[in-house]
Amino acid sequence: MPPASRAHVPEPAPAAKRLRKGQAHRIVFANEKGGTGKSTTAVHVAVALSCLGARVASIDLDPRQRTMHRYIENRLATLEKRGLTLPTPACEVFRGNGTGDLMAMIRRLEASCDFLIIDNPGRDDPYARIAVEHADTLVTPMNDSFVDFDLIGQVDAETFKVKKLSFFAELIWEARMKRSRMTIEQQRPEMDWIVVRNRTGHVEARNQARLHKALNEMAKRVGFRVTQGLSERVIYRELFPSGLTLLDKGHLGELGTSHLIARQELRALVKALALPQFSREQGELELA
Repeated sequence: MPPASRAHVPEPAPAAKRLRKGQAHRIVFANEKGGTGKSTTAVHVAVALSCLGARVASIDLDPRQRTMHRYIENRLATLEKRGLTLPTPACEVFRGNGTGDLMAMIRRLEASCDFLIIDNPGRDDPYARIAVEHADTLVTPMNDSFVDFDLIGQVDAETFKVKKLSFFAELIWEARMKRSRMTIEQQRPEMDWIVVRNRTGHVEARNQARLHKALNEMAKRVGFRVTQGLSERVIYRELFPSGLTLLDKGHLGELGTSHLIARQELRALVKALALPQFSREQGELELA
């Protein structure tokens, strides 16, 4: 656990770097609490990167729920039914019997992609920990509530000041310590941890201000960045059966104002992740 006297102040979004030749950038979506929009965010980021021209592969680490894999399955079925060709990341479900199997899958997939996205299960398990330790970018979506904030830290009931780190935050801290050795030995980038605030639309202003203050305090102590994510919008739930995303604007019918705002949110999120550039010609993410 990081002592308060050695608080790690989070850096601003790092300057864009290029991918090392033959090395995929690993993006892990991790949160031990369900219902935060983790898999939805992972799918939209994966498709966004595919739309930019990147080669994207993904691993669903939850063989029971398979939310990300089911989303991609639905997408492929829709494309076949409608005779469409749209950017679609590859996705596999991990069903191995050991951490060695997981590392073998990671190395196999990243050998032919620019970005490897891993969607962790909404619980703690050995495979989720391995994924976190090997993340170049770690993304933790959370709803804007102190119920979700409890995942990373506990606050005083009267002052709302952070009292201590949670088990999950300590786990990430330990993973970053292990990661520092990997940075040197395997020439991987330092882990960039980003907490993404999802579903901010229905939070009362005073409560939102308290959350913002608590998050900033925790960010300085632990060393993560905070950015806005995807608001609470019905469109995300409606898109799941078809596997389409907000980026597939030509196939979604007439879009209302809320849909357009949601697409701008996604564009801002992808930019805030500050992912490295890849070697092929990189286009603009058209969301207007």
